[in-house]
Amino acid sequence: MAAEDLPSEFDVVILGTGLVESVVAAACSRVGQRVLHVDRRSYYAANWASFTFNSLLTWIQQHQEESQSEPVQDWSSLVEEGEELIYLCNSDSASVTNLQVFCYTSEEDEEEEEEAPDPPDTTEEEEEAEDAVKETETGSTGLQDKERKEEVAEGEEEEQAAQTVGEEPETAQSRLSVPQCQSEPMRKKISYAQLVKEGRRFNIDLVSKLMYSRGSLVDLLIKSNVSRYAEFKNVSRILTYRHDNVEQVPCSRADVFASRQLSVVEKRKLMRFLTSCVEDTEEQQAYNGRPYLEFLRDQQLGDNLQHFLVHSIAMVTEDTPTEAGLASTRHFLRCLGRYGNTPFLFPVYGLGEIPQCFCRMCAVFGGIYCLRHSVHCVIVDQESNRCKAVIDIRGQRISCSHFVVEDGYVAAERKKVATPTRFISRAVLITDGSVLPTDSEQQVSMVTLPPIAAGSPSVKMVELCPSTMTCPPGTYLVHLTCQSTGSAYQDLSPLVTRMFHIPESHDQGKRPSVLWCLYFNMVDGSVVDCHNLPSNVHVCSGPDGELGHEHAITQAESIFRKILPQEEFCPPAPNPEDIIYDADTAEGDVLSRLTEE
Repeated sequence: MAAEDLPSEFDVVILGTGLVESVVAAACSRVGQRVLHVDRRSYYAANWASFTFNSLLTWIQQHQEESQSEPVQDWSSLVEEGEELIYLCNSDSASVTNLQVFCYTSEEDEEEEEEAPDPPDTTEEEEEAEDAVKETETGSTGLQDKERKEEVAEGEEEEQAAQTVGEEPETAQSRLSVPQCQSEPMRKKISYAQLVKEGRRFNIDLVSKLMYSRGSLVDLLIKSNVSRYAEFKNVSRILTYRHDNVEQVPCSRADVFASRQLSVVEKRKLMRFLTSCVEDTEEQQAYNGRPYLEFLRDQQLGDNLQHFLVHSIAMVTEDTPTEAGLASTRHFLRCLGRYGNTPFLFPVYGLGEIPQCFCRMCAVFGGIYCLRHSVHCVIVDQESNRCKAVIDIRGQRISCSHFVVEDGYVAAERKKVATPTRFISRAVLITDGSVLPTDSEQQVSMVTLPPIAAGSPSVKMVELCPSTMTCPPGTYLVHLTCQSTGSAYQDLSPLVTRMFHIPESHDQGKRPSVLWCLYFNMVDGSVVDCHNLPSNVHVCSGPDGELGHEHAITQAESIFRKILPQEEFCPPAPNPEDIIYDADTAEGDVLSRLTEE
């Protein structure tokens, strides 16, 4: 909707289209609230977004440029007696820092280098300390939308098998359409020009997460019927990195007995332990407060099993308390078998689809959306200390009962307690092969990486294949995430150097080559600050560093309960066949009520 057409009164105004804000918008709209959902960006999902390759280059350029603060406009003429203004921030550039981009592949195809007179005009490159490393800074723009995704899907030679939440899993067998020489030992390296040319076939997430099959997000998608707006794939295997090798982790009964890494005795011990830890016992309670690793040792489990259980199944550290380790292990086991042999699902086209699905639900029930639009300030009634209205960037006063806002818009001086900001370190790699090749080239892998040195963080890695529609055939998309101890490059580049082939790698081995790499730090949204704001102004934090979505969904439900404590959170939307069209209403109006049979 054009900004000039905005009504002057809403029940809920929401600024920011991240996952938490989008879930709140859908929940409020579903129960009849009038919702205005705006975002100053030109794309949905904020720091939860997914980008095409060219759009990501543009996003990188925008963050590398110095953000110019907009002049604060005086809106005092719109304030009535007994009211005051609270101004919001104009920029959230501090949420993403330390961006570093490296290109390890040739600029053009080897066969075309002599024929092409001019280099591609989509990027500018600077030489770093290593001649082989080029830093990409600019790129052409390509906004992500549903039409673009449909064009890509139609262009595929073979239909990619996908899975809808709530249905039985399907197997995906898709042939990579790569050059014949790609399958040979000395395969031809994909050029940067090819990456740019195929840029629209990438969907690169800013945040890397997976969906637990019995987690709060999947349960909400099923309950609300939002799952019909997206498709999902099984994460087909869980891997771990130890002794400089990548190994598959046996986590289901079938995997355990098919594993070649474990002896017969170890298989029996592992199955006995996984069966016994499902229920809480007095023996387990005796270890409360003591390290989980100590508990595993006392269960007579060897080093192999301890490694798998701590790092790949519970996904905790060695000094994690036993009660927390067992809780994580039980959650992992509960999620097994619902949709496949691993506990995880991944949305086709990337995680940026999920916020957009909830936005779609909000719009279906009357929510109004306006991108490239923002709110400059909040009008507060001095007597009641409640938000009465907001003023948008065009100077329109919009009345509302509640205002939901992304934390990046709230000024630091509004925090009640100045807590240190925590960060997540992220790396995004485009590679030419899998870290553990198999007969099937369509593996979606979750890789757990224990600390490679004392004081370094543990790292979670997700490797995506072309059937997820996040990268073109012949490439893989790799996401690495950890808690920051320094810059993202400092935290993650040593691991990249050891696991992948780049010019700095000492051992050339049979490892996948990195074609392009991005490092950046992002603010950790797991810490929710208390703000000195009116009680009907609700602040949403950004992505956290955990693998699942529990924090975001819990926060969204908490905000909804504060707004509408008597209403159901995201009740099921009616199926299309259950919607009755009333001929007496104006054309296009729909009465969304369930048929009574």
